[in-house]
Amino acid sequence: MTTMAILTDVTRCIGCENCVAACRETNETGTDAPYRWQGHPNDLSSTRWTTLKPAPEGRFARVHCRHCLDPACAAACPVGALKATAEGPVTYDPVICMGCRYCMMACPFRMTRYEWESPTPRVRKCILCYDKIKAGELEQPACTSACPTQATIYGSRDGLLAEARRRIQDNPELYIDHIWGEEEVGGTSVLYISDVDLDTAGWPAKLGTKARPELARKVLHTVPFTFVGVAMACAAVQWTFERRKKVAAVKGQDSTVDNCESGQETDSE
Repeated sequence: MTTMAILTDVTRCIGCENCVAACRETNETGTDAPYRWQGHPNDLSSTRWTTLKPAPEGRFARVHCRHCLDPACAAACPVGALKATAEGPVTYDPVICMGCRYCMMACPFRMTRYEWESPTPRVRKCILCYDKIKAGELEQPACTSACPTQATIYGSRDGLLAEARRRIQDNPELYIDHIWGEEEVGGTSVLYISDVDLDTAGWPAKLGTKARPELARKVLHTVPFTFVGVAMACAAVQWTFERRKKVAAVKGQDSTVDNCESGQETDSE
């Protein structure tokens, strides 16, 4: 199975946000709202799965789920709501999601968002239009199709890596000699090349090349013990309260008996 990916060339992005509009329309995410838990109305949110973030020297970098080859979010999900597909995208099933938000804590890029405003909240993130491509409704993600300058393109990961290397080699004076996503956290299906550093656009400087799922799995292995521990603690608290109620009830009965006996003795006198 060919792993598909996206390559974003920051030098070609003009900041038009056609990709943002196409994502919203295709996935029917709704209208953006300046929720108080959002740092900025243009930040990623449950209704904004991709956005543009200012980069140095007037550049723009598109921000959305990186679709890690070995995703920590999927490893952290205790019910398998998030899954890495053979084609590359990391998908999400809201039907089985229990809303624990372990995926949000596990993501090294902090790309997943939660529907805090909804009475039945779900985790929301880019899925590279996987369902629609799989069903034959789209040939490529809506965002890449909508880009007027081909600043973001879709294709096989190997092919895009080769294209990225070609551009860097052909224009060494323009590009930084680095492909973001080639090795970070084990590799991602969202790749970037740029003439400016992308630390400020969601690529932390100290990510490293090691995949993060092992850390997530270690945390996840503690979940059953945590649930058992919490259940035992709740049971102990409940038993303590019930015991106190019974003791109080017995003392109340004893007090009533004592008062009655005291009253009888007074009458007899």
